[in-house]
Amino acid sequence: MKILVVDDELDICEILKYNLETEGYEVDTACSAEEALEMPLHDYSLILLDVMMGEMSGFQMLRRLKDNLSTSRIPIILVTALDDEDNLVKGLNIGADDYIAKPLSMKEVKARVRAVLRRSIQPRQDQSLPDDSMIVYEGLTLDVNAKTVTCDGEKLVFTKQEFELLSFFLQHPNKVFSREDLLKYCWPQDVVVLDRTVDVNITRLRKKIGCYGKQIRTRVGYGYSFEK
Repeated sequence: MKILVVDDELDICEILKYNLETEGYEVDTACSAEEALEMPLHDYSLILLDVMMGEMSGFQMLRRLKDNLSTSRIPIILVTALDDEDNLVKGLNIGADDYIAKPLSMKEVKARVRAVLRRSIQPRQDQSLPDDSMIVYEGLTLDVNAKTVTCDGEKLVFTKQEFELLSFFLQHPNKVFSREDLLKYCWPQDVVVLDRTVDVNITRLRKKIGCYGKQIRTRVGYGYSFEK
């Protein structure tokens, strides 16, 4: 598997490259977001992206990647010294899959990389739809085979986690699920997430599906449901 490390500190790039290569990964580095955007990003299975860089920040690069259909599904782990909750939530809102705080622990880096890669390549075992299944609710269509979502004929840019949530909701309409339920069924068990991860992803999902976002109802004290 190929991993791209994007960080304006050369020492960090070299340390991450060395340690990840000892795990068997093929690793390339870029010293700026601008340099990384010139690379064939679709070749990579994962991007480790520093937040605080030069002219273009990691947040800005992350937004570009998630707004582009060809790169929107690449898992991205933010590497950041900004450990306050607002910045972490900002990264999750844009579409980051996880984050690692500086100073780096190589043991944590390797564990989080393994977890995110496992999540990105393993099929959900609790969803047994055939590969050619289409899930349709009015003008909202989810293609399980192509992993795409269209809303009134317009193809939407979705992260893997947003796709998993919408797929789960559409398969279980009119049933309320707690945050714990959604983490159990839509996230791998070995992934460490923030308490607000479910809420952040739900908010993002509602915005992306436009008028159908109102079908995702909040049941105070209980959780969320997709009501048809």
